[in-house]
Amino acid sequence: MVGTVYLAPNPESPVFANVGSSIGPDTTVCVIEAMKVFSEIKAEVSGTVERVLIQNGKPVQYGQAMFLVRPS
Repeated sequence: MVGTVYLAPNPESPVFANVGSSIGPDTTVCVIEAMKVFSEIKAEVSGTVERVLIQNGKPVQYGQAMFLVRPS
Protein backbone atom coordinates (compact mmCIF):
# COMPACT_ATOMS: atom_id res chain seq x y z
CA MET A 1 0.00 0.00 0.00
CA VAL A 2 1.39 3.37 -0.97
CA GLY A 3 0.24 6.53 0.76
CA THR A 4 1.31 10.04 1.64
CA VAL A 5 2.50 10.68 5.19
CA TYR A 6 1.72 13.82 7.16
CA LEU A 7 3.57 14.53 10.39
CA ALA A 8 0.99 17.07 11.65
CA PRO A 9 -2.82 17.14 11.56
CA ASN A 10 -2.72 20.26 9.35
CA PRO A 11 -0.09 22.73 8.10
CA GLU A 12 -0.65 25.19 10.97
CA SER A 13 -0.42 22.59 13.75
CA PRO A 14 2.71 21.24 15.46
CA VAL A 15 3.93 17.77 14.47
CA PHE A 16 2.58 14.75 16.32
CA ALA A 17 6.02 13.49 17.46
CA ASN A 18 9.46 15.16 17.40
CA VAL A 19 12.88 13.75 18.18
CA GLY A 20 12.94 13.54 21.98
CA SER A 21 9.16 13.14 22.33
CA SER A 22 7.95 10.53 24.82
CA ILE A 23 5.33 8.31 23.23
CA GLY A 24 3.04 5.51 24.34
CA PRO A 25 1.26 2.75 22.45
CA ASP A 26 -1.80 4.94 21.81
CA THR A 27 0.12 8.07 20.77
CA THR A 28 -0.65 9.24 17.23
CA VAL A 29 2.69 9.76 15.46
CA CYS A 30 1.49 10.61 11.93
CA VAL A 31 -1.38 10.40 9.47
CA ILE A 32 -1.29 8.49 6.18
CA GLU A 33 -3.54 9.44 3.28
CA ALA A 34 -4.30 6.72 0.74
CA MET A 35 -7.06 6.99 -1.85
CA LYS A 36 -8.55 10.07 -0.10
CA VAL A 37 -8.81 8.19 3.23
CA PHE A 38 -6.81 9.52 6.19
CA SER A 39 -5.64 7.00 8.81
CA GLU A 40 -4.04 7.93 12.12
CA ILE A 41 -0.96 5.83 12.84
CA LYS A 42 -0.38 4.91 16.50
CA ALA A 43 3.07 4.29 17.96
CA GLU A 44 2.22 0.79 19.29
CA VAL A 45 5.27 1.03 21.61
CA SER A 46 6.39 3.12 24.57
CA GLY A 47 9.62 5.07 24.47
CA THR A 48 11.40 8.16 23.19
CA VAL A 49 11.58 9.13 19.51
CA GLU A 50 15.27 8.97 18.54
CA ARG A 51 14.92 9.69 14.83
CA VAL A 52 12.22 10.50 12.26
CA LEU A 53 12.92 8.49 9.09
CA ILE A 54 10.21 9.99 6.89
CA GLN A 55 9.52 13.41 5.40
CA ASN A 56 6.22 15.26 5.60
CA GLY A 57 4.16 15.02 2.41
CA LYS A 58 6.28 12.24 0.89
CA PRO A 59 5.10 8.76 -0.17
CA VAL A 60 5.53 5.76 2.13
CA GLN A 61 5.28 2.03 1.50
CA TYR A 62 3.61 -0.71 3.51
CA GLY A 63 6.06 -2.00 6.13
CA GLN A 64 8.43 0.97 5.81
CA ALA A 65 10.18 2.09 9.01
CA MET A 66 9.07 5.62 9.89
CA PHE A 67 10.50 6.30 13.36
CA LEU A 68 13.33 4.96 15.52
CA VAL A 69 12.15 4.67 19.13
CA ARG A 70 14.26 3.95 22.21
CA PRO A 71 12.06 1.68 24.35
CA SER A 72 11.33 2.79 27.90
